[in-house]
Order: sequence, then structure tokens, then C-alpha cells
Amino acid sequence: MPSGIFAILDDIGALMDDVAAASKIATRKTAGILGDDLAVNAEKATGFLASREIPVLWAITKGSFLNKLIIVPIALLLNAFFPVAIKIILVLGGFYLAYEGVEKIIEYLFHRSPKKHSVIEQETEGNAAIAEKNKIKSAVTTDFILSVEVVIIALGAVSDKTLAIQIIAVSVVAILATIGVYGLVALIVRMDDAGHKLIKQSNGKGALSQVGKLLVKSLPVVIKLLAVIGTIALLLVSGGIFVHNIDYLHHAFPEVPSIIKEPGIGFIAGLIVVIIVAGIKKIISAIRK
Repeated sequence: MPSGIFAILDDIGALMDDVAAASKIATRKTAGILGDDLAVNAEKATGFLASREIPVLWAITKGSFLNKLIIVPIALLLNAFFPVAIKIILVLGGFYLAYEGVEKIIEYLFHRSPKKHSVIEQETEGNAAIAEKNKIKSAVTTDFILSVEVVIIALGAVSDKTLAIQIIAVSVVAILATIGVYGLVALIVRMDDAGHKLIKQSNGKGALSQVGKLLVKSLPVVIKLLAVIGTIALLLVSGGIFVHNIDYLHHAFPEVPSIIKEPGIGFIAGLIVVIIVAGIKKIISAIRK
């Protein structure tokens, strides 16, 4: 009996070693997309009054966990029984991300109001609540697409392992991705609070006070940078999805560096979707009249 228990423990230990090794490989493979995920979601989680930043971020984080709870089992099932569906889902998600990226560019270039304040809760209370819900919904939707990419890349990295290792490794990566990304986002959006505390504790004097002032002054710059980086990330991720999953695009323009090729393809795809959506809206508007 004792020997049987030790054998089971030995098997569990070996499984955990395999899971740790597989998770490490999967995490390394998804590092790039997680960087893009951070930029996109940090931009999505900003623009709120300080009192609403953490509640909004928590709502998005819960949505992200729910996304992965849905995506992981579906991805595992599709990978086992209908692998071609994963590629189709990725490409459709790529079009959504490209559309969102190009829409942001068009909004900035042609529909920007010079008097618009960046904080949503400057509006009336009712409008602010609606705007907040819409932004959370948009963030969770974008997170869903990015989570699909993360899960599928992680799954591809451990596809040669047993089913048990695949399930545990992909689940570990999904959990770490959510905690890591939104943990860093929380640190970014609370930079100014940390700065104010440092200034208060040092009575406005000394090195700590200077660090605090730097954090306070840096936050608006960081938010603006995240808006730009997040938009570029959307085009990079979408373009990367198209290049890696559509053979024609994968082999097209071999002389063009991927850092230019992928966002370029993402921009073109997004522009096409924007034109199609705008046309559909006009048709619907004309029919209603």
C-alpha cells in the first residue's frame, strides 16, 4: 500500500514537471501577444475618474476571466475534433481587431472634438454610466479576441504533449495572462495616486517627493502613449493573424519587414471593414427613412 501511494506521488510529480516545462514554453510563445494585450487593455481601462478606475478595471478583469473560461475548453475541443475552425475564428477575430484599430485612427483624424475632456465622468451622471458600460463592453470584447489568440498560441506550443498536460498548461497560461496583464494595468492607472502618497509622506521635499511628482506628471503622457501603442498593437496583432493564417499573405511581399508588413495588412483589412460597415449603416438608415 505505501509503495502504491509513493508511485502515485511520483507520477503526480512527473506530471507537474512536464506541466511546468510546457507552461514555460507556452508562456514564452505568447509573450509578444501579451505585450500587445497589455497596451490595448491599458488604453481601454483609462479615461475614467480616479474613483471609478479600479471598479472599471475589476469589471474588465472579471470579463477577461469569463472569456478564458469559455475559450479554453472550446479551443481544446476544436483542436481535437475540428482544427480548421480555429484558423477561421482567428481570422474573423483579426478583422474585428483591424476594424477597431482603423476606427480609432479615423476617429482621431476626422471626428475629434477639441473641447472633449478625456475623463468620462465629466459628462452628466446618466451619460457617464452609459459611456462607462460601453467602454467596459468594448474592452471585454477586445479582450475576448486577444484571449483567443493567446490560448491558441499556447495550445500550439504544447500540441505535441498529452491531453492532460495541454489542459493544465493552457489553463495556467490563461490565468497568468489575465493576472499579469491587468495587474500591470492597475499599477499604470494608479501611478498618480502613488505619486501623491510619496509627495505627502515626504512633505514635498527630497528624492521621494521628486519621484512622486514625476509619477503624477507622467500619467497623462503614459495614457496618451498607451492610446497610440494600443492602436498600433491592434493593427500588429490583426496583421499578424492574417499573415500567419492566410498562406497567400504569408508568402506575399517577402522583401518587406514583418514590422511594416503586418500592421500594413491590418490597416488595409480594417479600412475595408470600416467601409463595409459604413455602407451597411447608410443602407439601414435609408431603409428606416
